Amino acid sequence: MTEAPPLKACPAWGKLQAHFVRIGRVHLRELFARDADRGRRLALEAEGLYLDYSKNRVDDEALRLLVELARESRLGERIDAMFAGQPINVTEGRAVLHTALRVPPGRRVPVGGRDVGPEVHAVLERMSAFAERVRCGRHLGYTGRAIRNVVNIGIGGSDLGPVMAYEALRFYSDRELRFAFVSNVDGTDFAEAVGGLAPAETLFIVSSKTFTTVETMTNARTARQWLLAGLGVDAGNQAEARRAVAAHFVAVSTSVEKVTEFGIDPANMFGFWDWVGGRYSMSSAIGLSTMIAIGPAAFREMLAGFHAMDEHFRSAPFERNMPVLMGLLTVWYVNFFGVGAVAVLPYDQYLRRFPAYLQQLTMESNGKSVTLDGRRVDYATGPVYFGEPGTNGQHSFYQLLHQGTALIPCDFIGFRRSLNPLPGHHDLLTANLFAQSAALAFGKTADEARAEGTPPALVEHRVFEGNRPSNTLLADALTPAVLGKLVALYEHNVFTQGAIWRINSFDQYGVELGKVLAGRILPDLDPGRTPDPTHDGSTARLIEIYRSKESS
Repeated sequence: MTEAPPLKACPAWGKLQAHFVRIGRVHLRELFARDADRGRRLALEAEGLYLDYSKNRVDDEALRLLVELARESRLGERIDAMFAGQPINVTEGRAVLHTALRVPPGRRVPVGGRDVGPEVHAVLERMSAFAERVRCGRHLGYTGRAIRNVVNIGIGGSDLGPVMAYEALRFYSDRELRFAFVSNVDGTDFAEAVGGLAPAETLFIVSSKTFTTVETMTNARTARQWLLAGLGVDAGNQAEARRAVAAHFVAVSTSVEKVTEFGIDPANMFGFWDWVGGRYSMSSAIGLSTMIAIGPAAFREMLAGFHAMDEHFRSAPFERNMPVLMGLLTVWYVNFFGVGAVAVLPYDQYLRRFPAYLQQLTMESNGKSVTLDGRRVDYATGPVYFGEPGTNGQHSFYQLLHQGTALIPCDFIGFRRSLNPLPGHHDLLTANLFAQSAALAFGKTADEARAEGTPPALVEHRVFEGNRPSNTLLADALTPAVLGKLVALYEHNVFTQGAIWRINSFDQYGVELGKVLAGRILPDLDPGRTPDPTHDGSTARLIEIYRSKESS
């Protein structure tokens, strides 16, 4: 793989800077007035998704130069290297091959000179068999009762992916089963998740690659105590306790030793690989709760959706490549307009957790300030991602999107058909979706406000500047396959951004320092211990205040 030149040394970068001076202040009203066919021309359909990117502040020259920048950044070579299983996660010396999790059977998947495809499908088969046993009532708990409750314990990608997928595909889920998700080490999260559940009918899925993640294992140990107490099993009776745990716990991990030590039967351990990053893992065994909820067939439909978008990303020319275009547009706004945030606005209640899922995918991936070769960047990188489902967000933060001082590009996501077609609802929802992107783009002038009879003193308050960019993504309906395509679309969008910015989108050292410091602070919260004198003044005082609860 040829090393890309420094970003600002690329000829296309300088050309984009010059072009931005010409195009940056041109209003979308003018761009549409110049080109009556813009709404049709700046659109793309791929794998059942329709992307309208005509409401972006670009012209043909800006798009051409962005594609030129992608080529000069060796984006194509990086894509090929990822799919070939090369160790493009350079700081950890690992391949980045979440795409291998969704290839069809029989397709060779090279990692380090060996084909891992058979391993991937072997895990999928074991997951499928287990999921069917639970769904059919054949996996029995310690007392012989069938499982009716599934609690997923994880954090980060081991939680956000399963939660998002369960909510997104709830329409397809087995309503005889109840699902809960525990991630926060705050005891309230666990207490509320198991409230009202019968221990004899509850299965815990503990997801931790090393089985040492502090938050996950703290919750897992609490779950074990809750289970044994609820079943009336004496924790001191190791044989019975192990039998109970084996019936009610499964693990998603790579550490047979730690899983066995916890009391989980290794036969009920589902593995994955170090070339699967946590935030890219929902199509691995981390998705076991999703498979139990929707069934193996629907889970495989989701994997097929992932794979379809993977292949589009891998093979489509950049000019017609949906993830590449979306990634390049984000680079355009972040680096030339000074944008610091992107809103993702799904107009489907089932996607209510999709923005939260994307927060980790995007910000843990591209929240970096050092290039692949260890140099500090001298340009902006990953923006903040946020969002809420429409129409709820319209009555919340859309005010800032329309009339605030920050420019925030938006991704609208909608569907032609509702899964719950109540009379009048879906047309109203979709009308709002289309209206919001139009209002952001074209706004309302002072003359238009006056023509509506607005009192003179209120005219400026009712002016909408417009010229606020957005993408609109449409699909037929939210199916398992479409969810897979949407997730893969954003995965590869993130990859594109990272390749342009010369950063490693696949490590996450930023999560470590706080955890290390928490390990130092935790013992000092015990009032019987002399605190570490090296704490900074603020932390030392906060520890003192916290410890005073014992005497209050």
